[in-house]
Amino acid sequence: MSELSHIDSQGNAQMVDVGDKPSSQRIAIARGQVKMAADTLQLIARGEHKKGDVLSVARLAGIQAAKQCSQLIPLCHPLMLSSVDVDLQLDEQDSLVTISARCKVNGPTGVEMEALTAVSVAALTIYDMCKAVDKDMLIEGICLVEKSGGRSGHYQRQDQA
Repeated sequence: MSELSHIDSQGNAQMVDVGDKPSSQRIAIARGQVKMAADTLQLIARGEHKKGDVLSVARLAGIQAAKQCSQLIPLCHPLMLSSVDVDLQLDEQDSLVTISARCKVNGPTGVEMEALTAVSVAALTIYDMCKAVDKDMLIEGICLVEKSGGRSGHYQRQDQA
């Protein structure tokens, strides 16, 4: 097992020093889903939710979350993101919303946490907006799907290949 980079030799949490690392273009893609009752999904699809356009609000929440990641995750570096895309797809057959986020930066550290945070907060926003009509919603499957750039190179989740 490799040594954790966020723990010093005494076992204390530390922010990794990336000051000497070269900048490179880095991209990360994360995905997750919110499973819900069919009636709830139809309410979202028809745009008839009394709180407004659930998908647009969740998309904006995800983008904002990626931009605020270093404020939420204690040891994350603040990044100058060059782009954040959040996509939400309705799956009527399985009664769920699939959320994917793609974050991009040119810098010395990766954007995996930003992509994962975008998906997480978009899912939480859907839950928040719909909890009055469906308390049984399930947020699931949040994971890193793919990343590129940096010393570790390209990674693609095996079940997504």
